[in-house]
Amino acid sequence: MTRAKEITPDINLSDPQYYFNRELSWLEFNHRVLHEALDSRTPLLERLKFLAIFSSNLDEFFMVRVAILTQQVEAQLDKVAPDGRTPQQTLDAISQGLRSMVTEQHRHFERELRPLLAEKGVHLLNYMDLDQEQRRYLQGYFEQRVFPILTPLAVDPAHPFPYISNLSLNLAVLVRDPVTQKELFARVKVPNSLPRFVVLPPDKQKPDRPPIWAGVPLEQIIAHNLELLFPGMNIQEYSLFRITRDADLELEEDLTHDLLLLIQQELRKRRMGGAVVRLEIEASASQAVRDRLMREKELTDRDVYEVEGLLNLKDLMSFLALPLPELKDAPWVPVVPARLRQLTDAIAADTAPPSEANEDIFTLIRQQDLLVHHPYESFTASVEHFITQAAQDADVLAIKMTLYRTSGDSPIVKALIAAAENGKQVAVLIELKARFDEENNINWARRLEEAGVNVIYGVVGLKTHTKVVLIVRQEADAIRRYVHIGTGNYNSKTAKLYTDLGLFSCQEDLGADLTDLFNFLTGYSRQQSYRKLLVAPVNLRDRMLALIRREAEHASRGDRSRIIAKMNSLVDPQIIRALYEASQAGVEIDLIIRGICCLRPSIAGVSDRIRVISIVGRFLEHSRIFHFHNNGEEEVFIGSADWMPRNLDRRVEAITPVEAPALATQLRAMLALFLADNRHAWDLQPDGAYVQRHPKDSPERDAQVELAKQVQQ
Repeated sequence: MTRAKEITPDINLSDPQYYFNRELSWLEFNHRVLHEALDSRTPLLERLKFLAIFSSNLDEFFMVRVAILTQQVEAQLDKVAPDGRTPQQTLDAISQGLRSMVTEQHRHFERELRPLLAEKGVHLLNYMDLDQEQRRYLQGYFEQRVFPILTPLAVDPAHPFPYISNLSLNLAVLVRDPVTQKELFARVKVPNSLPRFVVLPPDKQKPDRPPIWAGVPLEQIIAHNLELLFPGMNIQEYSLFRITRDADLELEEDLTHDLLLLIQQELRKRRMGGAVVRLEIEASASQAVRDRLMREKELTDRDVYEVEGLLNLKDLMSFLALPLPELKDAPWVPVVPARLRQLTDAIAADTAPPSEANEDIFTLIRQQDLLVHHPYESFTASVEHFITQAAQDADVLAIKMTLYRTSGDSPIVKALIAAAENGKQVAVLIELKARFDEENNINWARRLEEAGVNVIYGVVGLKTHTKVVLIVRQEADAIRRYVHIGTGNYNSKTAKLYTDLGLFSCQEDLGADLTDLFNFLTGYSRQQSYRKLLVAPVNLRDRMLALIRREAEHASRGDRSRIIAKMNSLVDPQIIRALYEASQAGVEIDLIIRGICCLRPSIAGVSDRIRVISIVGRFLEHSRIFHFHNNGEEEVFIGSADWMPRNLDRRVEAITPVEAPALATQLRAMLALFLADNRHAWDLQPDGAYVQRHPKDSPERDAQVELAKQVQQ
């Protein structure tokens, strides 16, 4: 029995000193991603992958988060974040904290990874280091393949400064006219229709040690052939640069009767480009070129990032296609969940249509609830099979589901189209506001509508982020409802990269709850209560706060209490205050937060009993699990929501209890495994720094490796 602890009344738990800045916490997360590239224990090509992910993450961070802060500054909004910073102070802190990371990224690639690649026969060459034969080959490549595509754009009184597209690579070129002696400025866009890295043919590679791969960045080939673009001019200077634009959609949903049309209009605006929020430029660029670009794009020094070496390391992801398995993680083939293996061996091979199954998936779900864990267990043999079989099953009357993000060749969408063609009632909510997937979702919405599917584009004022499927089936003389409630998107591609959980059930209460939820999504409803589900924005916030406070009450009485929560981000101040109060009351709290965490752990009198870890490994930790001890009457939940204001207040989310004893035990064991990880786990310190765990005298514990081994048993 734990000893009750009195709450100190004179501590103001809303004091900014008890909160980390959201944006700076995200930067710390991306730094942990970068560390995977720096870690020599990571296979070499996987290290390139993490460099690429770090860059891709930063692109989105600037397009959305920095863009929003910039808009707030320009609008002179001095809204203070829970940590006490204004938007301007946050932007300044981002600029100051990020520069060292960017420098570290590029220095590590140039000084460490590039030489290591060369040792393994992968030569990313600089044009200046090529011999004459190689240069002649690349000049021919330029003349035949590149030159016809390029369009040099002059900048003078007759030619205004050209539009620079978001995230494109460009050469700023200074030329001198030998007749007038005037120095002129021009821009050349590096075409993204060609490979970023141009491969040299085998006969143009070094004969003494033939490499596995040898190539040159496309922009260097263009730069060293500029005289063909500017004949008769003297090339004075060229510098590679890249800009990032505001890409956040601004939707006035209340002013339109057609959400689809509104999204299409906003997408056109995005393609035209918002304000520039970042300039990346070669460190060797002259001050004149830098000043010209800053002036034209209305940038300050805070917005400019000088780069030593290659720009846009996101393109390093292409090297993972090289046939070098010894430099990559061992391939992982998802395992068919044990209870589904009895369907057929063909399904285990992901090849059989549902009609060939010896026993249908609905029979298995009726026997007992089923929990699946991706990517360790097959998404194809579970979720896709569930929907595909429903589409073909003569007894299925209706299919309803939400789609937030899905793959471009989605088997699920094809199954939904087939279901509609088979005469079933099919209703799909496609969230058109899923950031950077809007266009893909519009295309799927049109295809579904053409097939006769009832398509709903979303709820005004809310994003529908929940991951749910409801299947209505005629069985004997009764109607039975089958559900899938998950933590991740219905996307077969990301299901191989993200860790997510899904619950299959035919519990009557869950089926009734999802029926009510879909009636809210597709019709008019002010449903305020659910039987089992925790639904945002209806009751999720209040229920989570009540569960946290119940643990505090148990602790205050001296009863056993414990909270373990795993999620992507913890931002919400009200939830954080409740956790602080629970810690003060004596509750032991372990938080597994992959990304942003605004809570400060281990502060005397405030968060003594709160510990926070982050796991960044081979797979992106995306599952959400919430465990409350409840004095021995334990409750475990999974679902789509993080503890963030947007998830609790501005999105439709669903979290479900997992009540089957065996499945609840499985989830608790999973949480214990994450907490014991000493390979990819990082401990959050009271000052906001993260310290990676390293096994000393104890054996290495890698939660992701152990989970993979468990499903193979």
